[in-house]
Amino acid sequence: MYFLGPLYRIVVAHYADRINHFPLVKLVFYSLDKTILYFIIFMILRVLYLKLTGRPWRWGPELLRAAFLFYLLLLLALTVFRGIYFPWQIKIYWNRSPALINWTVLTETLKLQYAQSKLDFLYNFYGNILWFIPFGLMWPLVHQRRSGLMSTVITGALLSVLIETIQFFLATGVSDIDDVIFNTVGALLGYIIYLVLIPRRIRRKKVITT
Repeated sequence: MYFLGPLYRIVVAHYADRINHFPLVKLVFYSLDKTILYFIIFMILRVLYLKLTGRPWRWGPELLRAAFLFYLLLLLALTVFRGIYFPWQIKIYWNRSPALINWTVLTETLKLQYAQSKLDFLYNFYGNILWFIPFGLMWPLVHQRRSGLMSTVITGALLSVLIETIQFFLATGVSDIDDVIFNTVGALLGYIIYLVLIPRRIRRKKVITT
């Protein structure tokens, strides 16, 4: 880790033996570290692009775009690129059997509910919903055209399908139809929060322009 290494070592020294499911803590640290690295790279490229094209830096839209990008990078680091820090570490498994995908709705989720550890169930159910709430909230703000309820929910569902597909070919997670369902619900809840929190006069404007 390039940024969070010292903090992670402190956490390991004091809490590794005390926290159940410590690998989840490790995953969060590594994912945050990767996110910070690629976020910095993007922001440098973004500033250079604006300089070269002579476009002005508008703090509001740029901060909103940056926040959305950071969220997406962290989401992908946690779900798709586990254990992968650099692009050249990516290995694609083209010959995996589709039988490894869970196509039966709620079957695996209900099994987790009766497992000895409840954390897997809580993370699979509530975590998959919570992780897509920011998408439903921010997508209508950063999209260049008006994004209504259906557009936001469908886009969130397509993003979830994309994540599950990449997970399958990279063998970095279990591809499950339940994840798509819960992610889509999260995008819907995020859009509802958007409607509640964002004034209508702002929603009617094009918030970000290129």
